[in-house]
Amino acid sequence: MRMRRPVYFGVCVVVLVAFVSSAVVGHRLGPWVLHPMLRPLTPESAQASTEAFHSARASSENFVVTAPDGAVLRGWKVRPASPNGGWVLLFHGVSDNRTGMTGQARLLLRHGFGVVTMDSRAHGESGGNMATYGWLERRDTVAIAAALDATEKPKNIFALGSSMGAAIALQSAAIDPRIRGVVAESSFSDLREVTFDYAGLHWSPWLGKTLFRPGTWTLISAAEKAGGFSVDDVSPQRAVSVRAFPTLLICDESDNVIPCRHTLRIYRAATGPKELWEVPRSGHASAIGTDPEGYEERVIGFFDRLRKSVSPGAN
Repeated sequence: MRMRRPVYFGVCVVVLVAFVSSAVVGHRLGPWVLHPMLRPLTPESAQASTEAFHSARASSENFVVTAPDGAVLRGWKVRPASPNGGWVLLFHGVSDNRTGMTGQARLLLRHGFGVVTMDSRAHGESGGNMATYGWLERRDTVAIAAALDATEKPKNIFALGSSMGAAIALQSAAIDPRIRGVVAESSFSDLREVTFDYAGLHWSPWLGKTLFRPGTWTLISAAEKAGGFSVDDVSPQRAVSVRAFPTLLICDESDNVIPCRHTLRIYRAATGPKELWEVPRSGHASAIGTDPEGYEERVIGFFDRLRKSVSPGAN
């Protein structure tokens, strides 16, 4: 009994320290979540993307759109050599910029799809005070789709996103019926749920839900206060239940950043036509590199089937 008491006391001290430390860290990281570290858009990276577009015989131009809150969004509008009437809005991941979707853009251009690839708000050359993971970005998408509609008169508009971009694409399609279908890879199911993965140090969400849960509480509270929105309102899982749009959901088997359980939750909640592809031996948002042939077959096939199906603009 004498031996057990010190052990019990020691465990309690460790747990208490973990609780207090995680709460302090969460409070400090809350505002940082809305201001992630950024990858600058350099002349060299922009030139590399332009050369990739030209290799697909496509022509690009700057595309500038003003968001509803006045933020200026910057990106490229890229026309294919042999257009099929479809356009795809591309959405990059957190801390990245428009050049991060160059591989996807080149693939789509080769198959006749026009491409709009923008720097998300508070990323790259786009304005905006903070990244909100879909809360403000979905309204940005409405403005971008409207500008594309006005200038190109597309027969079909689709969306494709990776990681944070996938979450934005899904939430955008829920409020804009111009988006006829979405390919989403490595999306989080909702912002609260993914904090458990980050709090669990990408080892186990169980840690984020138990030992380090005070960190998630304080992080969410601080982020909500700084951002002026509810974390629970940032939910791709809820978005796919609001509007029944077609989805191709991709998760990567070896993804420990946003594990496949997030995609599975979205898949179960989706009310529209849905497809699921779990990519073997693939890390976070890496399907196009892990299995380029499979990616091309599934993604282009998904968009082509929609393009050739019901009349444009149908919900």
